[in-house]
Amino acid sequence: MKAEDSRQADTGEEESARNAEGTLRGAEADETTRPRAKAELERESGLMETMCERGNLMLAYQRVVKNKGAAGVDGIGIAQFKDHLKQHWPTIKAKLLAGGYMPQPVRRVDRLKPQGGVRTLSIPTLADRLIQHALHQVLSPIFEAEFSESSYGFRPGRNAHQAVKAARQYVAEGRRVVVDRDLEKFFDRVNHDLLMEKLSKKIGDGRVLRLIRRYLEAGMMAEGIVSPRTQGTPQGGPLSPLLSNILLTGLDRELERRGHAFCRYADDCNIYVGSQAAGERVMASITRFLADTLKLTVNAAKSAVAHPWKRKFLGYSLTWHKAPKLKIAPTSLKRLEDKIREVLKGARGRSLTTVITALNPILRGWMAYFKLTETRTALEELDGWIRHKLRCILWRQWKRPYTRAMNLMKAGLTEERAFRSAFNQRGAWWNSGASHMNQAFPKSFFDRLGLVSLLDTTRRLQCVQ
Repeated sequence: MKAEDSRQADTGEEESARNAEGTLRGAEADETTRPRAKAELERESGLMETMCERGNLMLAYQRVVKNKGAAGVDGIGIAQFKDHLKQHWPTIKAKLLAGGYMPQPVRRVDRLKPQGGVRTLSIPTLADRLIQHALHQVLSPIFEAEFSESSYGFRPGRNAHQAVKAARQYVAEGRRVVVDRDLEKFFDRVNHDLLMEKLSKKIGDGRVLRLIRRYLEAGMMAEGIVSPRTQGTPQGGPLSPLLSNILLTGLDRELERRGHAFCRYADDCNIYVGSQAAGERVMASITRFLADTLKLTVNAAKSAVAHPWKRKFLGYSLTWHKAPKLKIAPTSLKRLEDKIREVLKGARGRSLTTVITALNPILRGWMAYFKLTETRTALEELDGWIRHKLRCILWRQWKRPYTRAMNLMKAGLTEERAFRSAFNQRGAWWNSGASHMNQAFPKSFFDRLGLVSLLDTTRRLQCVQ
């Protein structure tokens, strides 16, 4: 699921937000608590038929193919998926309509988190991904109307950029303290009974409820062994973001009832208050609410009450000014540097053009997300560091001092300076940052090779906003 994966409301990546205008929706009664009228439930009792309609399934199929995800426990990939459906879909559909379909176990994949620890992903089979997408498409309109205006994650027409803008607006209005709370292993700790209770208040089709429950309880396979699941939602399945929003709407309503200014992006929720004392009170009371009402645990080690410029939110941070500016969080900068180092490993055997071709997609994608940054120093330093790394590759590729002198002269240096620089007996990193390499291979040289400049790209993107 987190773009940039930095996004927990009170966590190390605390990020969830309000709408772009920053207007807070007033406290509203939780509609899910009112009794459902029989006629209302009956209108939703044919959801399984709606889910299995051809148009809905075709849209779900297109999404599965577009995402190009990995195969599940059955080993069927995108290339074989169409033929698999032709052969097996009539049987699968019949089981769905009869309420007897049983999902296959999910495949366990462990990924290292940037800040330490392991994130466990659950990879469903492509057939189950198709069904989950089809389910999501019919369930989302039912629940969307009840979601908070301060919820931005995985919803149509909403995104992380709106969330960070709303957070900036709250701080500009004088809420200079953020209650940044991190939910401990949220996707692994979701209470199934509590979630199913919330779903049953809006869904009248028992087949759909049973199917969702089976997806929640689908076993997880690792090294050929299937382990049962008694809690949590499978992080990696198309349904997981919607289910998280459904459960955490209870938190949104509680915060609105108390009149708090907050931003939530999936399980990341930041609350903005006017003082440290108020923040400590909110942290304590919301921690109790989450434990008692939603059966969720706050990770005390990653949560904090602090000034917003000392925390990060969805990869961004803020400056301390009265009118705060968005800036890129230090951890986000470090992650980009780590990605660049990975690409440049073994680059001595490749041409500079080939290396730049590999780097550019990473730089473009990164800047597309961080285009809201309003401080330029970090981008200038990153641009300079990248060019320094590329010059270092050149210096190492030349190997011999005489070859280095010849190449420096080809780049426009005088013979005397080229030979003096080539034979200075300094290391590759020092030379690649020295004036002779900067003069021989300035920014314009890398521009001609097509290297993406982070600063130039940001200026261009901000001009078209």
